[in-house]
Amino acid sequence: MSDLAAPAPAAAPTTTPGGPRAYTLPRNLSRRLGRSDRSQLAIWFWELDRVLLSLILMLIAIGLIAVQAASPATARRLSTATEILSPLYFFYRQLGWVIVGLGFMFVVSMLPKREARRLAIIMASVCLVLLMLVPIFGNTVNGAKRWIGYGIGIQPSEFLKPAFAVTLAWIISLRIKDPTLPVLRLSALLTGVIAFLLMRQPDLGQTIMFIGIWFTLMLLAGLSMQVVAAGVGAGALGMTAAYFFYPVATQRINGWLFGGGEYDQVMFAHKTLTGGGLIGTGPGLGTHKFNLPEAHTDYIFSVIGEEFGLLACAAIALVYFAIIVRVCMRLLDERDLFTILAVTGLTAQLGGQAFINIAVNLQLFPSKGMTLPFISYGGSSMIALSIGAGLLLSLTRRNPFEDRTLLGQDWSRG
Repeated sequence: MSDLAAPAPAAAPTTTPGGPRAYTLPRNLSRRLGRSDRSQLAIWFWELDRVLLSLILMLIAIGLIAVQAASPATARRLSTATEILSPLYFFYRQLGWVIVGLGFMFVVSMLPKREARRLAIIMASVCLVLLMLVPIFGNTVNGAKRWIGYGIGIQPSEFLKPAFAVTLAWIISLRIKDPTLPVLRLSALLTGVIAFLLMRQPDLGQTIMFIGIWFTLMLLAGLSMQVVAAGVGAGALGMTAAYFFYPVATQRINGWLFGGGEYDQVMFAHKTLTGGGLIGTGPGLGTHKFNLPEAHTDYIFSVIGEEFGLLACAAIALVYFAIIVRVCMRLLDERDLFTILAVTGLTAQLGGQAFINIAVNLQLFPSKGMTLPFISYGGSSMIALSIGAGLLLSLTRRNPFEDRTLLGQDWSRG
């Protein structure tokens, strides 16, 4: 009999002086989380994509270091004569959000596919209602009304993004059961409602993200080239109309094209990014970061460039790219349409958001007020991204002994 099939040795009975018999733990604790362990924790451990998890944890660790570097600049900018913030004020708060976010990520990653899908649909419904309430009960910060709640405000659009990707995948995959369902119109209507609510805040960057997720999933689902061409044309027409009739877009595009003088934030971001050269000035030694308006959120990539160098920035970009490649490899033998669409949507959200933030810091895009995933400061952003990562890990879990080439379309039975 092989070691894997051999029963675990019984615990050795012992006696305690003057007391009842006790049992010691078995000696071969190496069996814990081994392939012969059939506990729920062990099954989760072996089914989980541990490479993908390691890449996500790497980004979170980098984010804590980056927020620690950017925290003094933001603390000085937001300090007043009556209240002086500690230089590491935002770092300690981010550390708390990371702990909470990791808890959400691991719990969600343990959910079966059906329960993960159900959680996303419920979360999307709740967040959509909250998004509708933002214009009425929301809090205005920096000229935008995006947060709701008192004391600790939440940004519903951040939590809606991962839930929207999974819910949209579910809607599109319903055509397996009923090919006559108008999934294109239903999904377009849902996306249009969300885009309208976001433009009212105003939040042009998030609007582009939601439309991008919808377009990616519809393209993957077999959207005809005529509809694709019409969508591209409509997008170009929409951006042109936004420039002429949407003041936020006009201001940001003009600032990107023509600059805004010595105090233009995009120009300062570029100076900060390139200020440290290839290897950086060293942790805590950056000076350009004190001129940035949002050093700990929108422009944290520039702070990394100044203090840790352009090589560190390139390494971070490679980590995001590695996540995308890893997910693509995970989907190579996947045959469930819902899983393919949901995982693609979650990855498009993560990769697209990272691409836009990095492009803004490189002056390739106008400023959009979008955080760098898992690296920028923010409670809503960190927890929402952690839930999204948990959904991604849950949907990519695989039985290591399962021959996936024999699997067929099993979503309809889920």
